[in-house]
Amino acid sequence: MDRETPETVGMCQAAFAGVSVNSRGLDPVVLRDQLFELWNRTDLRTLHLAALQGFSKLSQPLEALLTILEGCPGKQKRRSHTPGHHILMEFLTWVKKHPQVSLSSLSEQQALELQQRALSLIRETQTNFVDNLINIYQLNSLDPAILLLNVMKLHDLHCYKEAAALSIKLKLQKELNMEEMCVPLILQNKLAMAESFVTGHNHLEQQLVTLLDSWCRPGFREEEISKRFPHLSVTKQGMSLIHPKIVTKHVFRLVEKFNIDQGLCPNALHKRRLDSLRFLMYKRFVEKTMTDENWSDHVQYVVADDSELQIQLVELLVKYCGCLSKASQWSLRYDIPRNRLPFGVWETQQSLPPDLQQMGLRDSSKTEEWTPSRSHCQTFYQVPLDKENVHFVASPEALRRCRNIVLKEGGIVGVDMEWQPTFGCISTQQVALIQLAALGQVFLLDLCASGFCQHPDTIIFIRSLFSERSILKLGYGMSGDVKCLISTWRQLLDEPLKMEAVLDLLNVHQKIQRRKVNRTQRGPREVVVGKNQQAEKGLSLLVQQVLGKPLDKTEQMSNWEKRPLRISQIRYAVADACCLLDVYSVLSSDPAHFGLPADLRSISSSRSEKNGDQTQRVKQATEKEECQGAQRVSPRSSDTEKGLLCGEKPSEDTPPQPPQQLRVVCDNMLQGLGRYLRCLGVDVIVLENTDDHRVAAKLAQAEGRFILTCGQPFHSLRSQVGEGRCLFLDCSEKARDQAVRVLRHFNVQLTPSDIFSRCQACNNDEYAAVPRKDMARMLQQKGFLQDQDNIDHTVQQQDEETLGDIPTPSVTPEFSRYVQCHWAPLSGLDPDTLTFPGGAPIQLHAVPPAILPRIPLFYVCTRCGKVFWEGSHFGRVLSMFQDVLHVADEDTRSAAAAQQD
Repeated sequence: MDRETPETVGMCQAAFAGVSVNSRGLDPVVLRDQLFELWNRTDLRTLHLAALQGFSKLSQPLEALLTILEGCPGKQKRRSHTPGHHILMEFLTWVKKHPQVSLSSLSEQQALELQQRALSLIRETQTNFVDNLINIYQLNSLDPAILLLNVMKLHDLHCYKEAAALSIKLKLQKELNMEEMCVPLILQNKLAMAESFVTGHNHLEQQLVTLLDSWCRPGFREEEISKRFPHLSVTKQGMSLIHPKIVTKHVFRLVEKFNIDQGLCPNALHKRRLDSLRFLMYKRFVEKTMTDENWSDHVQYVVADDSELQIQLVELLVKYCGCLSKASQWSLRYDIPRNRLPFGVWETQQSLPPDLQQMGLRDSSKTEEWTPSRSHCQTFYQVPLDKENVHFVASPEALRRCRNIVLKEGGIVGVDMEWQPTFGCISTQQVALIQLAALGQVFLLDLCASGFCQHPDTIIFIRSLFSERSILKLGYGMSGDVKCLISTWRQLLDEPLKMEAVLDLLNVHQKIQRRKVNRTQRGPREVVVGKNQQAEKGLSLLVQQVLGKPLDKTEQMSNWEKRPLRISQIRYAVADACCLLDVYSVLSSDPAHFGLPADLRSISSSRSEKNGDQTQRVKQATEKEECQGAQRVSPRSSDTEKGLLCGEKPSEDTPPQPPQQLRVVCDNMLQGLGRYLRCLGVDVIVLENTDDHRVAAKLAQAEGRFILTCGQPFHSLRSQVGEGRCLFLDCSEKARDQAVRVLRHFNVQLTPSDIFSRCQACNNDEYAAVPRKDMARMLQQKGFLQDQDNIDHTVQQQDEETLGDIPTPSVTPEFSRYVQCHWAPLSGLDPDTLTFPGGAPIQLHAVPPAILPRIPLFYVCTRCGKVFWEGSHFGRVLSMFQDVLHVADEDTRSAAAAQQD
């Protein structure tokens, strides 16, 4: 809190010197002018004292406040840093000490008049005024009809976001038409606001989901929206936001968020299943990475009893594999009518032998051998156990034998889990199998066995295993396992699972990968995949890097709920648990070789502590969404993951680096972040709204960039570029705060000279410096300059005073803030077309001729031709990122001068 020093008190008294205060109190217009004058002088300390004293001298403070705010300049700029906002904050400070100042002290008519004025002010001013004005003038007590009228006035003025925000503040959602309010928001890329509008109102939540689902139906045309809402001016970009693929993702997210029955969204469910079917066709017949058994299991799950999908399956089989016999078998299985069959399928049906007309898969679990082929052994990591040491646990008796071995004090247990892939058709997945490797044996807990999953002894055993401090539990990506455990046993929400002595090897792997990236950043990348093999990722990549061979992931996408399991499935499940013990053994025996500390547990000690409370956080989040309808645009990462990826502190082993060395690609949900980072000198490519997220992966792979994302494609992108190369940020944070997180995560040393070292429009870092007289000549040449005689005289006079004898063809600024830029000579500029060698013309149309007298030097991007000049923007950016700036002695003077501009 500011202290009233004699100096500030004297300045405050001087501000009110000569101002008369009559019996009616201080004139609010006079007070407003005095406060504006102090604001323009940026004397905020004196303004604070003057405001507190001035409010005390007003006869009607509530009325006077409205008079002051109504006369504030810039109230429509949607900024918080305005004089009106500052004065309002000062009034709130003052009124806390004067509780007698309230509407209750006024007559009913006077109070109503002030409330009407406050409502009008809300319609014209920025959103951050709303809460305070509602509280000060008790607007919730007004007649709902009056409040609705003001909301609709905003809506009729096409201020859709403001109308929705005001209705939320005044709790009027039930009185308004959901479609009328939300459709314009969705088309303006403000779905989050539409979600806020319906949150907490079950019938509105269902209406929004049903509306979005209707846009996913086959044959839906965008023109239907234009006919339904003829007053809306729908742009091409707006229409791109309602593409069925995008809308389907939103439908499933909202179904989970609002806990809505999937039966309300049949169109989105059909589309998701159709997309999953096409994905399965690609994996089986194009990529050829899925076995026929796995493919058949998943196809039956995806198609289910949807007759249209069954027909699509037969059509896709003809298209992808051209095998009419296989298509005929499936058409017979689903009894598809003859008139819906593709050409040739009916005839093939008639020619099939009787034994092929009935589809039946061979029971490979009886024919497979435990020991795989020699080529398999040479290519992949092998289970170091005989089949006799693999035990199925499906009863309390078998669980007791497992408990006696796994829970031995001082032991090390490899833990892994499997669940049925749902391809996004179901949001939560339940564990089907838990693998525990310990003391040369592997126990497979079959949670699909009747009565075993929910048996009290099973849950007690799981709690005992994870809470026992004397037993080290090894896993990889344990956060996903814990989430599925909670879906399997809902009682873990009420009594959270306690996690002790858990080492997530994903954290260890990320540290190894960061070391590899730092070591090979300037040289060729290390080849970590075998010949003719796809790039390994995740646990398979770690196993290859440490043990020499990757895992065989063919059975990863199996139907883990179908019994009996095939030998290949059992072998895969056992390998996933056993390899954790082998990897840990190698890493712990020689940690220095992999750039790790001697105590591997120290790598994830902070994470393990936080993971102990993970189920409690999930419970709190669930309760918050159920009770308060909390917003969550996309599934949030845990606080631990967020801190790991883009935390407050620099990543371990990350040396300090200038912004120019950091190269990133921002997805189209982080365009604001991209602009800020580019403004600070970071090499940034920002995806357009129409770009597919896979473009980010291609750019990252081709140019060695990090991916910054906050959307649902995070896991897909991360798998394509490797550990540590794709970072997730919180969508709810402001772009400025996201930028600070990125700078700290990469240990970027930002200096004033980095600011504006890149073109904000095209990311180029090369400029041409154009003196004022040359800019005037160019403007005149292209016909953009009028009143030439007056301007010529002013320019000549200013040039003589400021620039002197600057050699025009090769001007290079002497300001220390621009040392990071590259400078091109003007001699490369075509004198006739005024274009640079790359073909970009100077954007002269964006240069106001009126600024020539006060701007001595202009800076032109040589790639896109955009023109920049010195202004107050540099000082504002400097102030915004003051807490992450590294200002050297030589920078101090220029930084201070910039902040005074």
